[in-house]
Amino acid sequence: MGGLGAIGVPGLIIILVIVLIVFGPKKLPEIGGAVGKTFAEFKKSTKGLIEDDDDSEKKVEKKSDAS
Repeated sequence: MGGLGAIGVPGLIIILVIVLIVFGPKKLPEIGGAVGKTFAEFKKSTKGLIEDDDDSEKKVEKKSDAS
């Protein structure tokens, strides 16, 4: 299975046209804003998890150095 990379540009254009037909042009800015906020929140949460993991590793290294 190719996953999302197998869609390609023509597939994305078709999906965009279908979304435009289903939701209409007036709703697209609202949908785009909601999707953007969702991705930003996801990125922020992921970055927070990675930083928490890095902090945990540093604490473990300090404890093992102190022993």
